Amino acid sequence: MRIFVTGASGWIGSALVPELLDAGHEVVGLARSDASEARLKAAGVGVHRGDVGDLDGLREAAAAADGVVHLAFNHDFSDYAAAGEADLRAVEAIGAAIEGTGKPFVITSGTAMLPMLAPGRLGTEDIVAEPGAAVPRVASEGAVLALAERGVRTSVVRLAPSVHGRGDKGFVARMVETAREKGVSAFIGDGANRWPGVHRLDAAHLFRLAVESAPAGSVLHGAAEEGVPVRDIAEVIGRHLDLPVESITAEQAPEHFGFLAAILSLDNPTSNALTRKRVEWNPVHPGLIADLEEGHYFNG
Repeated sequence: MRIFVTGASGWIGSALVPELLDAGHEVVGLARSDASEARLKAAGVGVHRGDVGDLDGLREAAAAADGVVHLAFNHDFSDYAAAGEADLRAVEAIGAAIEGTGKPFVITSGTAMLPMLAPGRLGTEDIVAEPGAAVPRVASEGAVLALAERGVRTSVVRLAPSVHGRGDKGFVARMVETAREKGVSAFIGDGANRWPGVHRLDAAHLFRLAVESAPAGSVLHGAAEEGVPVRDIAEVIGRHLDLPVESITAEQAPEHFGFLAAILSLDNPTSNALTRKRVEWNPVHPGLIADLEEGHYFNG
């Protein structure tokens, strides 16, 4: 297939591109800068210049492809609602371009919404939001799943909060940075709340399986581990940095962690049982704690 990938030079996209090429697919990546274009060309990828705000460009690239994987998202936590609205417009534009074609269209979402949709429950792939629910990224999920009734083989990949691996600059890397800055590796309350995790390479493999074979209208969970207690993450960080590990209160957390406080307070146990059945996904790379123990998060 000729697959159009937004976010192709990003954290997961740069792992997905070789996955797709090795499987015999042709890839066209969205590039918004000269640097991104150069990286994609060096990887043997075709380039479509533009960004996710260029809706005409997205429609054009999607129409010319045999399938689409939408990874790009503006992770601006200062205005997450606006980022979600921009994502919805991009999803709708791509969907309109391939409606009725039977082409696969895979989008990215997150498991972090699950505690808001089903508090106190294990997050499963069959949990979906009611239309109009005030939950980040739900609108994009709903728009894509609805396209399954209009001739598009759509699927949603909900990623764990921690997509970890060498080069990670996400939430776990931010926990390490905060521990260095504050001189303490902290967790909130008793730290028993759980984060699911997935290695970047396992996540990339899931996206390839999704574009190749996911059933229309399916939700998949990019969570290799159901949940790692946040206290356990803090303890590994403290040991590697030779720092004390301490509990802080929910009231202290925003000052200590900044925007990360809300994420660190989540209890987000997540199942991948249906995902394994739907696309035969079998994660093989190290779990979050094992990845931390390798030491590469602490070399900077």
